[in-house]
Amino acid sequence: MAGISVEPYWELTFDAEGDPDAGERDALVREVPERGLTDLVVFAHGWNNDRPTATLLYDRFLAPFPALLRESGSPARLGYAGVIWPSMRFADEPIPDFPAPSAAPAAAPAAAPCLEPATLRALARAFPGNETLLDRLAELLERRPDDPARLEEFAALVRRLVAPRRPGAAAAAGPSAHDMEPDAEAAAEPVMFADDPARVCGRFADALAAMEDPPGAAADPGRAELFGDLGRRLWSGALELLRQGSYWEMKRRAGTVGGAGLGPVLGLLAEAAPELRVHLVGHSFGARLMAFALGALPERTGCVHSLTLLQGAFSHYAFAPRLPFDAGRGGALKGLQSRVRGPVVCCHSHHDQALGLLYPLASQVSRDPASAFGPRDARWGAMGHDGVQAVEGTESLRLDRALAALPAEGCVNVDVAAVVRRGGPPSGAHSDICHGELARLILLAGRLVR
Repeated sequence: MAGISVEPYWELTFDAEGDPDAGERDALVREVPERGLTDLVVFAHGWNNDRPTATLLYDRFLAPFPALLRESGSPARLGYAGVIWPSMRFADEPIPDFPAPSAAPAAAPAAAPCLEPATLRALARAFPGNETLLDRLAELLERRPDDPARLEEFAALVRRLVAPRRPGAAAAAGPSAHDMEPDAEAAAEPVMFADDPARVCGRFADALAAMEDPPGAAADPGRAELFGDLGRRLWSGALELLRQGSYWEMKRRAGTVGGAGLGPVLGLLAEAAPELRVHLVGHSFGARLMAFALGALPERTGCVHSLTLLQGAFSHYAFAPRLPFDAGRGGALKGLQSRVRGPVVCCHSHHDQALGLLYPLASQVSRDPASAFGPRDARWGAMGHDGVQAVEGTESLRLDRALAALPAEGCVNVDVAAVVRRGGPPSGAHSDICHGELARLILLAGRLVR
């Protein structure tokens, strides 16, 4: 395929409901056994604006694999597949070493939030049919009216934008749209869309300020004080509300694509090539997609031999059999790590600001009205910030130790801050993943190299 330096390579395209491109699916299922492959690496991107960006990510990340295999003398006959699913990224979140969106201007300062043209186009692709609504959001951000009613209008429009498009769409995301809630609450509206917009936007504005100048402003200033500073401060939080609202939808969509889309395709592949060893890799929301695919594998399907989560943007309690703060409940994926015949490797970095600060805040504001404006709570943490939590036997290693001796099974947290470290606000190093060390880690997890 053009633009990809590894081969054989396939792409698998899914729509927002998890329906695959039938031609691509059938080609993969037919050609993998024809090629006589022993192993297949399947990679899912996180937030990307379009197919070319996703393909470029796969090319950059996978490029070291052939040389690493040759150097180790590995007998594996390895193929590659890239998952393409409808996700998006805001243009002010650059990916290290990747070109910026075409003609994208420099990110606007917090005092003058705006919806950049590249982001507006990405939103239109991710939420088709909402062009008029998006134009109004852009207009409000450009004008930043000092009027509480306009901020409330903005929040209402964001809520309309990310509402489920069809009955049951939220429930289709897997056990839940948030990774700790039972099935009955899967369709619950995030509190960040229903609570006082001034308070929610103020909380997001504080988080953005803390990235630039810790510890930032007071956590919950009064409503009058907030509106006295509306034009300069709250509209920055409003832009973040739009970002987090769209990412809440991307997170839900990732679960849908994994459970309804990729899982069944892997089942077909296992039938066609019973000896094939599959190695799943996901970045950001793509890590959630891969993890939720495990739950959709047919019974007795043992094709998945490793799972690597690169800066996973989902709950660090997802695999927990019991939640530390509620022993009567477990994580949405409890026990599913046992469907991986090798290790589940969770890469995390404290340089990832998207997952260290904004993800827990958005999750907290989305699901827990009682604590939405209090201090950060460990229950809302993400895999890519501090790794798998509350799963007995999980090992924790620095990257150098993992590259020397990686466990052959079970959950393994790998601190990759030594390489995943570049990037500024608002996402930090969240997308800084194209490193040879991480490529080697995936091959080690799959026992493809020694």
